[in-house]
Amino acid sequence: MPTVAIETHGCKLNQADSQALARQFRQAGYRVVDSHQVADIYVLDTCTVTHVADRKARRALSAARRRNPGSLIVATGCYAHRAPADLAALGGVDLVLGNGDKARLVQEVVSLRKDTLKAWSAGEVAMGEEGNGGKGFHLARATVKVQEGCNQVCAYCIVPKVRGRERSVPAFELVGQILALEEEGFQEVVLTGTQMGAYGAGTPDASLERLLELILRRTAIPRIRVSSLQPQEMNDGLLRLWKDPRLCPHFHMPLQSGSDAVLRHMRRRYTAEMFARAVELLRARVPGASITTDVLAGFPGEGEEEFQETYRFCNQVRFSDMHVFPYSVRPETSAADFKEEVDAPTRGRRVEMLLSLAQEHARGFRRSLLGQVRPVLWEHRVREDGRWLWSGLTDSYVRVLADDPRPLGNTITNTRQVGEGGGSLYGLVL
Repeated sequence: MPTVAIETHGCKLNQADSQALARQFRQAGYRVVDSHQVADIYVLDTCTVTHVADRKARRALSAARRRNPGSLIVATGCYAHRAPADLAALGGVDLVLGNGDKARLVQEVVSLRKDTLKAWSAGEVAMGEEGNGGKGFHLARATVKVQEGCNQVCAYCIVPKVRGRERSVPAFELVGQILALEEEGFQEVVLTGTQMGAYGAGTPDASLERLLELILRRTAIPRIRVSSLQPQEMNDGLLRLWKDPRLCPHFHMPLQSGSDAVLRHMRRRYTAEMFARAVELLRARVPGASITTDVLAGFPGEGEEEFQETYRFCNQVRFSDMHVFPYSVRPETSAADFKEEVDAPTRGRRVEMLLSLAQEHARGFRRSLLGQVRPVLWEHRVREDGRWLWSGLTDSYVRVLADDPRPLGNTITNTRQVGEGGGSLYGLVL
């Protein structure tokens, strides 16, 4: 059976797309293997949100060619969409397809290679704009794309250029996909989109709140996780749904900056005060919730006082985790023409300060869970100090390790948190 390896960089949207590609390859007669194995086909689903992501993609493609000298090497995703000629010029890349061409990627591969085990049928396995689901790379958790595209063109962001305008997958199709994943044995679905709060925009009676209500009513999948929300989208009507324990009490809410001046310059649609009110409402309605965020350091025009505003704000909120990025110029964004650049050493220093704060607060959040009993979805075993431990995630998105002889993979168990260290908790399965 011919093999395909799919490596995914970047956001959960890419994870959803890659899972769909994996399903299509299986249906076309391929066996999906680990991305670091030698395979007949290697596909890289790229990210382009920063110049570091671009460099990571180029290195991964070069490494894949060295590892797979006789393979067909395919680049897709956001970098492939933004700069296809750059990737095509790399030595050893055979096929470059942007986001708009992902729907025909498997068909293109099949037409280039004649070793599939059954005939291609576009009607049978075409992904199309709404295609999702299929077993991913961990059976326990699947990512489902409910919405794609963004109409909120922030000054620094390349995503609207590579993902297009906002569009939503019809609710009945999403329910069908989740029911299929439930039947396959998945224990959790992660609902993802470029702008989750924009779900259903322009469609009468459609909204994220109504979609979640429908999924809770029509499906029985044990855990549902919402990938990301904006502070202006937090309201009582939406948060009341988290009374249902199937909705994971984990909220990713991008901050980017705690300075109103910088937020205006970025063209974000909230102020620091609005963000703080959203956090206050969230913690009141979902006690003990995990709140994670993204912060961008060194945006053009961010002086020392503006940075200190961000640092103080993050210290006040005490996020359970923070993804910190240095500002990276992206071509074709308005910020690429901003003149008030922050030099690289200053950006680096600010990133290090925020990362140190993030580690302190993440450790504090983990320690606040000690003694608690939380549901953990177990994924796989990891080797630590000569022992094989089960690794999984709590509903609040904290990594837990447990020494247990039972076959816990793809099960959810109540687990008491008994220790903390190395970025994880240690649990006792009850």
